[in-house]
Amino acid sequence: MNVYTTDKIRNVVLLGHGGAGKTSLAESMAYLAGITSRIGKVEDGNTLSDFDKEEQKRHISISTSTIPMEWDGHKINVLDTPGFFDFVGEVEEAISVADAAIIVVSGKAGIEVGTEKAWELCEKYKIPRMIFVADMDIDDVSYRQVVQDMTDKYGKKIAPFNLPIRENEKFVGYVNVIQEKGFRWQGKEVVECDVPEYNQANLKICRDTLLEAVAETSEEFMDRYFNGDTFSESEIRAAVRTNVCDGSIVPIEMGSSTLCQGIYTLMDDIVKYMPSPENRKMAGINTNTNEIFEADFDFSKPKTAFVFKTMIDPFIGKYSLIKVRSGILKPDDVMFVAGKDTEVKIGKLYILQGNKTSEVPELHAGDLGALQKLDVATGDTLSTKATPVQYAKMDISQPYTVMRYHAQNKQDIDKIAQSLAKIAAEDQTISVVNDAENRQTLLYGMGDMHLDVVKSKLENIYKVNIDLTKPKVAFRETIRKNSDVEYKYKKQTGGHGQYGHVKMRFAPSGDPTTAYTFDQEVVGGAVPKNFFPAVEKGIAESVLRGPLAAYPVVGVKATLYDGSYHPVDSSEMAFKVAASNAFKKGFMDATPVLLEPIVSLKVTVPDSYTGDVMGDLNKRRGRVLGMNPTAAGKQIIEAEVPQMELYGYCTQLRSMTGGSGEFEYEFNRYEQAPSDVQAKEVEARADKVAAANSEE
Repeated sequence: MNVYTTDKIRNVVLLGHGGAGKTSLAESMAYLAGITSRIGKVEDGNTLSDFDKEEQKRHISISTSTIPMEWDGHKINVLDTPGFFDFVGEVEEAISVADAAIIVVSGKAGIEVGTEKAWELCEKYKIPRMIFVADMDIDDVSYRQVVQDMTDKYGKKIAPFNLPIRENEKFVGYVNVIQEKGFRWQGKEVVECDVPEYNQANLKICRDTLLEAVAETSEEFMDRYFNGDTFSESEIRAAVRTNVCDGSIVPIEMGSSTLCQGIYTLMDDIVKYMPSPENRKMAGINTNTNEIFEADFDFSKPKTAFVFKTMIDPFIGKYSLIKVRSGILKPDDVMFVAGKDTEVKIGKLYILQGNKTSEVPELHAGDLGALQKLDVATGDTLSTKATPVQYAKMDISQPYTVMRYHAQNKQDIDKIAQSLAKIAAEDQTISVVNDAENRQTLLYGMGDMHLDVVKSKLENIYKVNIDLTKPKVAFRETIRKNSDVEYKYKKQTGGHGQYGHVKMRFAPSGDPTTAYTFDQEVVGGAVPKNFFPAVEKGIAESVLRGPLAAYPVVGVKATLYDGSYHPVDSSEMAFKVAASNAFKKGFMDATPVLLEPIVSLKVTVPDSYTGDVMGDLNKRRGRVLGMNPTAAGKQIIEAEVPQMELYGYCTQLRSMTGGSGEFEYEFNRYEQAPSDVQAKEVEARADKVAAANSEE
């Protein structure tokens, strides 16, 4: 592939609902650009971007793919992203380096939740966008309805650039609104034709909307518009480009990816109207001077690049996908990683078309490329040592769906850990947590499908198997009343015996953040001072697994006030055992209770679903604290919910809200569990308590 300067580059991300046709559109574009000799199909598993075995098996996109293509003297870097919400991290990585977006809408399904989320992402990152209505070759698809729905939702900025021509309910051509001309497909060619009568009224409405937007770009144009002057096609196109780049116009185009209709026009319009990187601002921090480094995709500034994605293949190794943010990157450049204070030599430069690599002699500011086998991670900044720059990391969604995982074969434990580390390096929304306190390893992801894909990848790529089960909840044990107990540990053997005798009081300490406090009020040397540490050690070991359900103990005050000792048989071990047994008896005599973790939950949903969500939270023993409206017209429901009740919540929330609901939570405090929950948990953990007792 040729080398392209910044002004000739277009970085375009494909966004939209799962199944809307993003991958099919990318495939059609690649075919027209001459990358492939035939159009692959998602169902057949032979598309450029869905090259992963999991994607081919499930017929969905799971990770973002880059497909650079040459078109009309320009380079279009297409980023094909997944539409399913479990893989939102991939979308966030892609959109962080895109300069424009095409939101793909299925003409048959219309606006879906994924369409709305794509729009919200574009608003968040302030990137220009176009709408592409796919599936126009399907009967009973209403392009006018999609345009109307988009206009109702997002206002007058929605501007149709094409109108469909249909004959006998078949999609045979289109009307170009800017040119006011009709075009018809004849084989692979497009020939000009008259604008059908039924399109005339709609064409006038669309053109008037477009001319209004053009008039608003300058005072001169506004005066001409009100004086009834006409604008030339070149004036309209120049003004439209300005409007598209600043987001005041969102063009709508349409076509059929399977028949490759409307794609030529779309690619032409990407080049004509979408911004090149040089039209966008970009700044980082110079870590030497702490001053702002304004990169702005300027080729003349010191070279910097940002790692936006990592790909690890067991066979071809690791690729770090980058966007050059200033300067011109060349093979064998030595780059500095500011965050790690290390230097790396980049070796060869590549571009990735799906999973196919090809070398390039250089990459200009604004271009996307790949580096092989470098010790860098997603979110790292590459710069020069003379001008060390750090860019802000991407805003990646936090995973909240969690499962416990076990190795099916204990010999694979280390291999599983290494494999999961590689998967987590590729996917920032996968998190592996070793919960030593509850003796479990946890796998966090964005949803059940996400975790299932990880399990499947481990099996098929890394040849290790895991089981995913419900995670243990970190209960705590404490007491509500006081108790006074005595325990004498006496054991006679052939030689020295064992003798330890303690009298202790136990009471709530009032501090649930510490396991226990220990005090002694022994008078007259009933228990010698040198045995006090042994008594405390007995308590310290006992609180690790409480007598009620073998959960850690919190909030207990233990006081040693009396006892006795034997001058020969008493030992530290004897007093430790005596204290431990006294604790068990005293704890069970002081009204023991289970404490369960309570989390602060925030659920963001459209207004229409607030009733359903709050009803569901009540069923989960949640307490709704209030609702706050968001700028995007949604509601944030704030609640406190027992953590154990959130198992499976992601699936339930998506089911209730059609996929539009999102949630996040954080630990708040511990609270006494209801008696039925406690009874069930104590019964389930009886064997753990018995095992703890048998260890004594």
